[in-house]
Amino acid sequence: MKVVIIGGVAGGATAAARIRRLDEQAEIVVFERSGFISYANCGLPYYIGGIIEEENDLILQTPESFWRRFRVKMNVHHEVTAIHPDNKTVTVKNLENGKIFTESYDKLVLSPGAKPIKPGFDGIDSDKIFTLRTVEDTLRLKKYTDEHHPKSAVVVGGGFIGIEVAENLRELGIDVTLVEAVDQLMAPFDRDMASFIHAEIRKNGIHLMLDTMVDGFADIDCGVDVKLKNTPTLHTDMVVMAIGVAPETTLAKEAGLELGVKSSIVVNDKMETSIPDIYAVGDAVQIKNFVTDTDTLISLAGPANKQGRVAADNICGGDSHYTGGQGSSIIKIFDMTAATTGINEKTAKSLGITTDKVILSPMSHAGYYPGGKMMTMKVLFEKESYRILGAQIVGFDGVDKRIDVLATAIRADMKAYELTELDLAYAPPFSSAKDPVNMAGYIIENMKNGIVKQWYYEEDETLPRDGSVTLLDTRTPMEYSMGHAKGFINIPVDELRERIDELDKSKPVYVICQSGLRSYIASRILMGNGFDAYNFAGGFRFYDTVHNDKALNKKATPCGMDNWNEKIWI
Repeated sequence: MKVVIIGGVAGGATAAARIRRLDEQAEIVVFERSGFISYANCGLPYYIGGIIEEENDLILQTPESFWRRFRVKMNVHHEVTAIHPDNKTVTVKNLENGKIFTESYDKLVLSPGAKPIKPGFDGIDSDKIFTLRTVEDTLRLKKYTDEHHPKSAVVVGGGFIGIEVAENLRELGIDVTLVEAVDQLMAPFDRDMASFIHAEIRKNGIHLMLDTMVDGFADIDCGVDVKLKNTPTLHTDMVVMAIGVAPETTLAKEAGLELGVKSSIVVNDKMETSIPDIYAVGDAVQIKNFVTDTDTLISLAGPANKQGRVAADNICGGDSHYTGGQGSSIIKIFDMTAATTGINEKTAKSLGITTDKVILSPMSHAGYYPGGKMMTMKVLFEKESYRILGAQIVGFDGVDKRIDVLATAIRADMKAYELTELDLAYAPPFSSAKDPVNMAGYIIENMKNGIVKQWYYEEDETLPRDGSVTLLDTRTPMEYSMGHAKGFINIPVDELRERIDELDKSKPVYVICQSGLRSYIASRILMGNGFDAYNFAGGFRFYDTVHNDKALNKKATPCGMDNWNEKIWI
């Protein structure tokens, strides 16, 4: 059996190695257009910033090492220009010498990846405007910063690559402006959770321009003019375009393969395309969203590697299936970590799914053990079934393991209230006896059983301020004096029982505290005394971030008070 693979990075390299492990006799030939194979695409921005110091550290395998270990012919600087399914051949061009030849196959795997979106703006071809997708892109950008020592840069696009590049350029001492066309960064997050990302970026000296459209460029001797719609032109020394990627499917289209979402390649759960003996994996393929069962694109290394393995298994006579992805992802933003899995509220709403949610701000580990840091979690679930739909977390420590637990819970089809039952490892340096994931489950269980009712940030604008409801802040007077929501009166939770006669039992009470813990206790006191009480989801800390763009405080006390000795940036 002869297998030809187009693309030698994540999915293609994985497929090649897996086929060899399953079939020692197979002839495996890989064609890669760039000069590198099996490289750490996700690490490229960190080479720009000097975090990854050596170029070789980005390269997981070379053609020579791949041959020694797997006996796979890795042909770099070779571009497949056409696929001929009728006679099972591909046309290949050697980019080093221009030679064109034909290669036959029994099985063909397409792993062409995705290409950076590069709009047809005036001036887009300037040598001071960069994209970042390949090792070659990275080396070009790194060479420019090393040789020209730019003082300023504009990064266009607020996704993973845009933020990571902006951070790493800032770490080099460059004055960075991040421009995003819509009103938030990081589309997988809801706008409220993205507010934490915005504040952290601004806190670290990056100029953030949201709701700002680029309209073209002008290459001038001393830099680049970035033309903006309805906004004055920005002058900068360099530009990085990071507005997203599009499936690289020209070959597939010309070969007659069925295409789907955004011209991606349609495959079944065995990674087979519409033409027999042709498989496709990675960023170029359409997959099922595991949560919604809808067709989607997920451009992440993890799914690409899984798909490469599935395709290889089936090529070698197995029966493997790819059951879909849920977009689990994580990003470092200076000191902050942000992670997400599943779908967000925006997506759920667009699909007509009725949802509910919990928002909480737990510590990364036991509050009495030194070094614990804050995080904010949002867990989304289907209202009637309690099926977990997604989760988003921002914080400074322990974000990764909580998002992974929640991603696993989604895959296991757990009910949201069943998060209480998870038996998670505990020791004071690592967690709390009630882990943040457990805490999310406890809140949901309380909601299910009618023990607590919540109100949410998006209700704030319509909340009556005419005296028809009671707006109650249960923090300390000092906390209250440092900022509070409009119209809220202050009665600390520890004084509430003694002062409860100050409140009108005929009016609903909307309660808030710093983290949501004391306001929950207050809500229970009120409900136990015949009041109709609603606890604010997320606490004033969450409210303040979304409303005032205030950065998340790193430290807090076990009772939910922020450590006021910690500097809070506005």
